[in-house]
This record gives sequence, C-alpha cells and structure tokens, in this order.
Amino acid sequence: MAHSEWFRDPKLVKVEVLQWGIWGPVVFMLLYAVGPSFLVPGAVMTIAGGLAFGTARGSVYSLIGGDAGALLAFAAGRFLGKSFVEQIVGARFQSMLQKIAKHGFQIIFYLRMVPVIPYNALNLLAGASPIAFSDYFWATMIGMVPGTILFAFLGDALWHPLTPRFLLALLLIAASVGCGEIYRRWSRVKIDQ
Repeated sequence: MAHSEWFRDPKLVKVEVLQWGIWGPVVFMLLYAVGPSFLVPGAVMTIAGGLAFGTARGSVYSLIGGDAGALLAFAAGRFLGKSFVEQIVGARFQSMLQKIAKHGFQIIFYLRMVPVIPYNALNLLAGASPIAFSDYFWATMIGMVPGTILFAFLGDALWHPLTPRFLLALLLIAASVGCGEIYRRWSRVKIDQ
C-alpha cells in the first residue's frame, strides 16, 4: 500500500504536503472545490486543511476552495434549471425553494452557519431558485467563515487529541451550532415551517 506509513504517523502527511510547496495548497483548494460534488463532506475537507496547513492557512485555503465549489455548484443549478435539480434533490425541497426565493440571504446564511443540508444540495437548490446572486454570494462568503475556522482549528488540534485545545475546538463547534439553533428559533424567517 502506498504511503501506509501515513497511518502509523499522520504527521508525515503534513511533511509530505508541505514538501509540495505552492502546489500543496493549490491541489488542496482544487480538490476542495470539486470534493463535495463527489460526496466528500466539506467539514472533512476543512479538518484535513487544518491538519495539513494549520488553523490559519487551512482556514484560508478551505474558504477559497469551498467558496469556489459553492459558486460552481450554484452556476450548475442555474444552468441545469429547477426541474433537473428537483430530480436530483427531490420534490420535498420545493418549500425550501419558495423560502429561498422570499428570504434568500437569511436562509443561505443560516444554512452556512448550521449546515443541516449538504452543501452541494444547498448550492444546487439555491442556483435553481430565484434568489438574487448577490444575496447568495454574500451569505455564502460570510456564513462559511465561522464554521471553516472552527473545523480547521479542530483539524489542527487533532495532532494532540484530548488536550485542552482539542476540547476547546469541540466546545466552540457545539457553541456555534447552538447559536445557529437560537437564531433559527428567534428569527422572523421560519426556515423549517
């Protein structure tokens, strides 16, 4: 098995990626941009970015790759149209399309902060909806920042599991989800009804 030593000593992954120089981040961002299209969860990619590049650089590279992927999937939703997207994600999302049309920024922002719908499905849905591109763009750009930083921090903290830093990362992620739930409950825009 190629690189079986990575499983025995995961720090070798970081050493390997850093040896790629500028190509390490470039390849990571390209993989992140297309990864969700192949059912690789964005959180997993962000944690990998934190593992490989640390919290700060892992966050930046993850945001660039994630935002690029989100815009590509949004464009695909616009290009392919509502009927095609409905076949992919199912008719049950019809009510979500109507809500996105009416409260686009708030809905996308919330779903970026608390990802209860897989990113690619959300991106396709938004593309197929009549949401204004500027609402989608800004809600995506702003809404992805906190979770990306937190998951990159978790990835960086994975080098020393069960340390206070690792536990802090888990606590901050739980607090972020909790704040999103509070927002959902108190918001005038009803996301789930």
